[in-house]
Amino acid sequence: MEYIDIFITSFKDYARYVGNEVFNLHWGNYLYWLIGISIFFYTLELTMPWRKDQPKIRKDFWLDAFYMFFNFFLFSLVGYYAISNVFVELFNDFLGLFGIENLVAIEINTWPVWAQLLTLFILRDFIHWNVHRLLHRVPTLWEFHKVHHSVEQMGFAAHLRFHWMETIVYRTIEYIPLAMIGFGIQEFLLVHLFALAIGHFNHSNIRVPLGPFKYIFNNPQMHIWHHAKHIPSKTGVNFGISLSIWDYIFGTNYIPKDGRDEKLGFDDMDQFPSELKDQLIYGFKRRKEK
Repeated sequence: MEYIDIFITSFKDYARYVGNEVFNLHWGNYLYWLIGISIFFYTLELTMPWRKDQPKIRKDFWLDAFYMFFNFFLFSLVGYYAISNVFVELFNDFLGLFGIENLVAIEINTWPVWAQLLTLFILRDFIHWNVHRLLHRVPTLWEFHKVHHSVEQMGFAAHLRFHWMETIVYRTIEYIPLAMIGFGIQEFLLVHLFALAIGHFNHSNIRVPLGPFKYIFNNPQMHIWHHAKHIPSKTGVNFGISLSIWDYIFGTNYIPKDGRDEKLGFDDMDQFPSELKDQLIYGFKRRKEK
């Protein structure tokens, strides 16, 4: 009954949260920050496009727009948030069997706020860089990740076109490391918004020279090669999410030339479904066929 109560309460709490985001404008409103940041980068794409011959409303623009809101709000609303809270409680109860009350190893809440935010940003991005590599290297995960790589014309909204299973993979793997520094810290809005803005920037149809900062922050001219159809490595290149520095440190960086007109996608693109309903079940269906 405890777990059922957690599920029901979490479901109701998230439904109230979504309703509050829609109808109440406030500084901590993630929905309207998402809309505002998206409008900002779309405006840049319209006024200073890198690929000038690309349509202003590119191929699959509206599909990607749906993915933006589905992955950030609707997926959690239909049950993920409630189910994940149940599993967190189950995991904590499992630890309790061994006399472990929590996983916190570093009392980061005693640090200055700027240090907490910086630590969260760097640690979370490094975890995501490693998870991103797994999505390319593990065949089963790659089937899900193909949704993101099915983009044929790059634009800011492509950032959030990804299969819902990726949310489960990322959140599962990042749970313990973040829990060890205080799990609640991941709720800091500023870190999420900064990562969101960089992710939109990476996928945008713009060119903004970063100078030496390109070795630290991901950017469109680097990330376009991650989506390029023809690359030297079958397991991918340029895995950076917000930071490019991990690719330079571990030797997975690849920018051979200006990639403005590179063909995007993967080898069996012609077999990939274009309909949303088929994309949402794609990874499972493909494994069954194999």
